[in-house]
Amino acid sequence: MTAPSSSELVRIASGEARLAGMLELPSSPRGIVLFAHGGSSGRLSPRNSYVAGELRRAELGTLLLDLLSRDEDSEYEHRFDVALLGARLDDAARWLAEEPHTKGLALGLFGASTGAAAALRLAASRPDEIAAVVSHGGRPDLAGDEALARVRAPTLLIVGGEDHAVVELNRQALSELTCEKELAVVRGASHLFEEPGALEEVARLAARWFKGYLGA
Repeated sequence: MTAPSSSELVRIASGEARLAGMLELPSSPRGIVLFAHGGSSGRLSPRNSYVAGELRRAELGTLLLDLLSRDEDSEYEHRFDVALLGARLDDAARWLAEEPHTKGLALGLFGASTGAAAALRLAASRPDEIAAVVSHGGRPDLAGDEALARVRAPTLLIVGGEDHAVVELNRQALSELTCEKELAVVRGASHLFEEPGALEEVARLAARWFKGYLGA
């Protein structure tokens, strides 16, 4: 993993909450990727950190964010509150658009679980500001058919081949998307991509997608 040229713990205001995030930038970023996770997997997750490191190797900045506080995450219903997650993700995107080090960079969204639904809702509401979306092991169906139909950002859905129910939900969501889109099924992988080589494949696919659409 390549060490970032700059690394900073940030706090982003969202309503009454202050979201903890880790902003890391290579020396000449071609874009910035905002991570969106529904719960139990935030800025300190080893899986998120690995993918973020691979994205920085591809000259992309990353912002890993805790969309829920520890207390909120302990209440299961918050993890499926797509409206709450989306509002906080929107505030983080606004912060990136105003922050001197990231202002003007093309913005990509990397979502998992219900965070993928929040990312797609944000892409639907900001068609001119979101350059690309990647979902991995996500629930894009929870964004709703109306939002999916309004997404204009090129969208890649990555799912594990052994995560059968989620594969089908992603296929259904793919059919509702009218943007440039692709479904990538990682053979032999389960929901958390814990099998040897599975997470590496997720990172490779995500880096390829974002490199193609951020800073182009």
